[in-house]
Amino acid sequence: MAMTLYHGEPNGPSLTVLTALFETGHAADLKYIDLTKGERHGAGIPHAMEVDMSIEGEGPVLEVDGDAMADSVFLACYLNDTAAGSPIAPADPYKRWEMMTWCRQIIERIAPAAAYLGYKATLAEKLAAMDDTAFDALLANIASEDLKMRWSDIRNGAFEDDKIDDSKTKIAGIIDKVDEQLRDGRQWLLGDFSVADLETYAWLSGMRSVLPSAFDDKSRAEEWLARVQARPSVTKALGLAKTQAPHKSWAPGPEINRWG
Repeated sequence: MAMTLYHGEPNGPSLTVLTALFETGHAADLKYIDLTKGERHGAGIPHAMEVDMSIEGEGPVLEVDGDAMADSVFLACYLNDTAAGSPIAPADPYKRWEMMTWCRQIIERIAPAAAYLGYKATLAEKLAAMDDTAFDALLANIASEDLKMRWSDIRNGAFEDDKIDDSKTKIAGIIDKVDEQLRDGRQWLLGDFSVADLETYAWLSGMRSVLPSAFDDKSRAEEWLARVQARPSVTKALGLAKTQAPHKSWAPGPEINRWG
C-alpha cells in the first residue's frame, strides 16, 4: 500500500492525522505544505472532488494507491481500520458510536470556533499584507466558493463580534466538558486512548495562547493535555514543525454552522 500524507504544521487537523499515522504504525511519504499560503490547492497535490470540497477547510490530504482522501477524523479512522488491531478506535460498535459522537461535536462546533479565533489572531495580518496579485493567484486555485470566501473575509478583516463571542463560548464549554469528563479519574476522554483524544487535543492545544482564561481552574483538562502531548506520536508530530510555534499556525478551517 503506497501512502503519501500532505500535511501542514502539526496543529489542528494536520496534527490529528500525523499522530494517527504514528499511533497506527503506517509507513507513509510525508510531504509538507504550507496551509497558510494555500499550497494545498497548488500543483502536485491530489485534487479529487472530496479533497477540493472538503468541509474541513485547509486540512491534510492522504493519498493511498492513487486515491485521495480528506477530513481528519475520517482519515484517522481509516488509518486505524487498516492497521493491525484497533490502536486508536474501538472495535465495539457502541464504543465506536460513542467516539464518533464525541468527535462530531469537535468537528461541527469546536473546530470552526478554534479556527475562527486562531486565524483571526495569526493569519489576518499576514493576508492583509499580501499584494492583490499574489492573493488573487492564491484564490484562483481554490475550487470551493465557500472556502474562497473565508480566505477573503480573513484578508479583509471581516470578523463578526457575535461569531467571536460564540466561538469563545464554545471553546470554554468544551474545556469544561473535558475537565468534567475526567472527574472520575480516567486518563483518557472515553476510557481507552482514541481518536477522540487526538482530535480534541489537536484543536484545543493551540487555544491556550489564544484564549488562556478558558483554562483557568481546569487542572484535570490541563493534565490531560500534558498526557496527550507526552505521547511519542505527538512528540514525533510536533518535531516535524517548520515554525517555532506550530500551535500558532492557523489556516481557514470549517465554516461556522449557520444554525449555531
